[in-house]
Amino acid sequence: QVQLQESGPGLVKPSQTLSLTCTVSGGSIASDYYYWTWIRQPPGKGLEWMGAITGSGSIYYSPSLKSRTSISRDTSKNQFTLHLTSVTPEDTAVYYCARDSTGVLGARPLDEYDYWGQGTQVTVSS
Repeated sequence: QVQLQESGPGLVKPSQTLSLTCTVSGGSIASDYYYWTWIRQPPGKGLEWMGAITGSGSIYYSPSLKSRTSISRDTSKNQFTLHLTSVTPEDTAVYYCARDSTGVLGARPLDEYDYWGQGTQVTVSS
């Protein structure tokens, strides 16, 4: 059973960089067939696909967030990380990491992913 767990600060000040880590157990993030994905859901809004890193290390970003987003991984720790720069209150959301085997790069309901974490609330506020 694959499990994903998000971790990071729950509160970030405007203009700072948000960094979240997803720790994966029960499967390797270096496996060729999967897209390790970041998704978020702002309050009162739908899911937003942010980006993904594949088992081979290819990285894909949402065009709307590409200028502020970077995704990296540490295969020795079986973790992948999201960095979002210059945050504003509009970046307040529940952030999820997920495993995807379809390669569809865009928002989908969480239950269409193979596995997903419980989500972590991030609030951007001074």
